[in-house]
Amino acid sequence: MSYNSIFRPDLFKGQKIVVTGGGSGIGRCTAHELVSLGAEVALVGRNEEKLATVKSEIEEVGGVCTVHSCDIRDEAAVTEMVTDIIDQHGAIHGLVNNAGGQFPALLEDTTLKGWEAVVRTNLTGGFLVARECYTQWMKENGGGSIVNIIADMWMSMPGMGHSGAARKGMLSFTETAALEWAGSGTRVNAVAPGWIMSSGMDTYPDWYQEKILGLAQANPAKRMGTESETSSAIVYLLSEAASFISGSCIRVDGAAPNAKGNWPMEDHDNNKPFNGFHLAVTPKIFQK
Repeated sequence: MSYNSIFRPDLFKGQKIVVTGGGSGIGRCTAHELVSLGAEVALVGRNEEKLATVKSEIEEVGGVCTVHSCDIRDEAAVTEMVTDIIDQHGAIHGLVNNAGGQFPALLEDTTLKGWEAVVRTNLTGGFLVARECYTQWMKENGGGSIVNIIADMWMSMPGMGHSGAARKGMLSFTETAALEWAGSGTRVNAVAPGWIMSSGMDTYPDWYQEKILGLAQANPAKRMGTESETSSAIVYLLSEAASFISGSCIRVDGAAPNAKGNWPMEDHDNNKPFNGFHLAVTPKIFQK
């Protein structure tokens, strides 16, 4: 059994693509889809055990994969990591800038340490990885495609203000890099997932998980999204079909930011999910 992608099997044949946060969730899913389409992938993350597990999964279906343990908040470590990827793969044609994380907290309860940890992971770290992929390879070798994974922060992120600020910053970085790096042939875009049924949901405290369980009813699509639906958007932006798209952002959120208090949302089950990931696991909070 392998990934059921909507894209042609050889779409990324011969391409080498970096996936940060590749040990779980959207990163793991996207890595599998890219491999199913012919790419070699370099998985980046801090948890070596999770990376090793995904590497084994990919190799079981005949894919080529390397793992690179790195704290993306550490500039020297990121520089070394990108150099190592180029040494092992010979090129970097694409980057899925997916690594990130946050924790629920009111602004008044957020410490400086907590704020900086989230901002450095979701903004500074993403900048460092993108910069190094660009300067070490894409700038002088015909460009490439960078996809920054942000979040549904269009109407702000109450309860996780540190992440909202960082994600909006990453969108601005995306738009600026698309201009500054265009001359090399490098495209820079973003994907903003909404509430996606991913393993990260199981890391939140019980009180926040209770909120998550009610989110589907507040969404015009009346459901949560899947990792595969997010991966499809990422893969499209990496592909040649998106050659004239840069500085843009694809929302994968079921129109959640467009919900209005003065417009009633019908209760329905007409928006059917797509799930092409053969190893997808439903978060534990939805299995209770």
